[in-house]
Amino acid sequence: MTVLRIALSELIGMFIDDGSLATLCLILILVIVGAVEFLAMPPLAGGLLLLVGCLAILLYSVRRAVKR
Repeated sequence: MTVLRIALSELIGMFIDDGSLATLCLILILVIVGAVEFLAMPPLAGGLLLLVGCLAILLYSVRRAVKR
């Protein structure tokens, strides 16, 4: 059972290395989808916000990792 737990945690770690990075990206996606669907934001503007937001989140994550 321990081997299975270790293998599962390694598998999850391959896809989600930084939990806050994944969480922030999911929140950003949900906010932008909500703005496009319910607030009638143009999809192109939503795509640009998504690009800029993801780059900002990545920069934040890299800066945090460098400090460690």
